[in-house]
Amino acid sequence: MDTMDNNDNIKNPLNQVNSEFNNNNNIYNGKIIDELVIVVSDELKLSQAVARKTRELGVYSEVLIYRNGLNEADTLAKINQIADELKSKNPAGIIFINELSNKTDNLLLNEISKFNKPILQIKETDEEILKDFLFNKCKLSGGWNVKTFIEKSVLDIKNKVGDKKVLCGLSGGVDSSVTAVLVNRAVGKQLSCIFVDHGLLRKYEAEQVENIFKTQFDINLIKVNAQDRFLDKLSGIRDPEKKRKIIGEEFIRVFEEEAKRIGEIDFLAQGTIYPDVIESGIDKSSVVKRHHNVGGLPEKIGFKGLIEPLKYLFKDEVIMVGRELGIPESIILRQPFPGPGLAVRVIGEVNKEKLDILRDADFIFREEIEKAGLNKELSQYFAVLTDVRSVGVRNGIRTYDYTIALRAIKTNDFMTVDWVRLPYDVLAETVYRIVNEVDHINRVVYDITPKPPATVEWE
Repeated sequence: MDTMDNNDNIKNPLNQVNSEFNNNNNIYNGKIIDELVIVVSDELKLSQAVARKTRELGVYSEVLIYRNGLNEADTLAKINQIADELKSKNPAGIIFINELSNKTDNLLLNEISKFNKPILQIKETDEEILKDFLFNKCKLSGGWNVKTFIEKSVLDIKNKVGDKKVLCGLSGGVDSSVTAVLVNRAVGKQLSCIFVDHGLLRKYEAEQVENIFKTQFDINLIKVNAQDRFLDKLSGIRDPEKKRKIIGEEFIRVFEEEAKRIGEIDFLAQGTIYPDVIESGIDKSSVVKRHHNVGGLPEKIGFKGLIEPLKYLFKDEVIMVGRELGIPESIILRQPFPGPGLAVRVIGEVNKEKLDILRDADFIFREEIEKAGLNKELSQYFAVLTDVRSVGVRNGIRTYDYTIALRAIKTNDFMTVDWVRLPYDVLAETVYRIVNEVDHINRVVYDITPKPPATVEWE
């Protein structure tokens, strides 16, 4: 380690929140909450750990990932890109992770040392070293936490929206639910939420989402049945990137149409979170996949602006925000679900028959996990309908049917994950039920690949 020192509750009324901030909304109960530290690294796992630890210590942090260039000119271009980003963000300090200390690391370190900001060089996460850097070297106050994030976000959204109207796409997942409740807290009845039943949801999910938000939240919820529309658009499409983009664009088109029916609406709110942003290409040359909330959006949308209050939060932070907002555990602990829904869990072309097969198999797997009491221990668990068919036997008759893949993972941030060693009896009961209760399935496999190299989803 080297240090380079180059020199409340949902019911709280908004006026109480305002009284705890200073006039420019940057100081909350005497502490500065918009202090920023940037973590610069070419490695995902450690950079996430350092950024998360920094936030736990009360200082907001962001991550800039860089890659070695294909040649010297490309390397210099990437270094200049990082330098420009740092210059625009103007952090109070920079944490530089240089595990390898290669030529690119040294060139980048030399460039960022010109910013006249405190720089901490580390190779591992050490809380005491971070504390010393943040509070002694950078002289930060440590005022960032979930509560201050919520109250600052409420004020920022209120100031941005003014007396305009906001439309939010609500799926019932954690991200969109927290976004909806947060925006609702800021602007109340100026928010309308659209729940699109695109035919790509899990079994019974559409009914559950509608019931929860109509009975437990005072939010204007509009349900749109667009199953046929989405399946028509996806007909014949096998490429996962094309599926994601089609679904993302169709979502926006549905929102635009509903907005016209509602009246003039200026802003679209969506539940983009930090892993979405990172994986969609902080380093544009190494995009992992296109998230429908980010790169899958059309170039021109029919709204004046986007509201993405969770854009720089990790998944566990989103959950903490949801709890602080008073959202029920039944939603907060809801299984994470990709924006494109089951379309990216049906490998290859999507149709209603395949979706129904997958829905039934997935429901059985989730039911068995919950019966075993494992659901709160796992980060995510689901089924995938592969495009693989194989020979089997059912009731003495030869079959040639699909293979279902099961996946169960644990993770803190969804940037890196490990597969779960499920009890054999749970797997055995799940497989027995799937092959006996679900038509057109004669084989089940269990995915034991971590991330990286695999992603959480198969597509």
